[in-house]
Amino acid sequence: MVDASAIVPFFIAFGITWAAGPFVIPFLTRLKFGQTERTLGVQAHLKKAGTPTMGGVMFLLAITVTGLIYIRSYPLIGPVLFLTIAYGVLGFLDDYLKVVKKESDGLYAWQKMLLEIMIIVVFILYMKHFTDIPLTLRIPFSGGKELDIGILTYPLMVFAIAGTVNGVNFTDGVDGLASSVTAVVAAFFTICAVILKVQAAPIASCTGGALLGFLVYNAHPAKIFMGDTGSLALGGFVIGMAYVLQMPIYIILVGIIYLAEVISVMMQVGYFKMTHGKRIFRMAPIHHHFELGGWSETRVVAIFTIITIIACMIGFLAL
Repeated sequence: MVDASAIVPFFIAFGITWAAGPFVIPFLTRLKFGQTERTLGVQAHLKKAGTPTMGGVMFLLAITVTGLIYIRSYPLIGPVLFLTIAYGVLGFLDDYLKVVKKESDGLYAWQKMLLEIMIIVVFILYMKHFTDIPLTLRIPFSGGKELDIGILTYPLMVFAIAGTVNGVNFTDGVDGLASSVTAVVAAFFTICAVILKVQAAPIASCTGGALLGFLVYNAHPAKIFMGDTGSLALGGFVIGMAYVLQMPIYIILVGIIYLAEVISVMMQVGYFKMTHGKRIFRMAPIHHHFELGGWSETRVVAIFTIITIIACMIGFLAL
């Protein structure tokens, strides 16, 4: 029998996001909440300046409403919803400051880091004291074995949460890329929740539905961007869902695009400083490297999404 908790939330969230578009896009346009592009970035993207940003509020609203509908029957939605909303609010603040300052940077790095640490600490306390989810880690391809790393669990959580959130954030740089890749990851987590009988399928399902509803407006050429409001919220969802399912190790596999984006930035910055100006990639994050190599935005999205689908298929084999 098909689990309704893995289907119905999808359509609820899709409907809310899709219906919100005709209201949110003109509203953000009137407020002049437009995208600010870096002049040193991909030159073809300069024409996108002024396109409404902060569109993540559309699917964040849908995820929140749908999650609250199901949270009473599925309490494990709680920690995932918390991390999604908390990072979404952080992203909203960052986006708002960008709009006010008319610059491509909002919060200062130290401000963002401090707020992220506060969110992570609350999430750890939530998981430890208000859920019965063990903080052991499912080991891929082990036949169901789990790893207990003791006191190292907590620094790993800080590293994994911050790394994943920033990885998703870096992925948001091409029309529809973060939405498409994360929709596939959401589908993966939905199926895993059903297979593992973990009461969290509705939050993963509704996130996938909300993202497809957002893609109606975010696919190339995008009528609206998700901004940090959306990308940070999605990062919170991905790692929150991974911990509820005890699958953070799987992020290395199913989140291979996020990982590649983060590593490309780290490599580029590190090599640039070491060599006093030389670069490994044409531009980082790595999706820009392929753009400058002649790939269209739609090709980047298609290839990166296909890679994610293949990685998720391998992830199912690893369960």
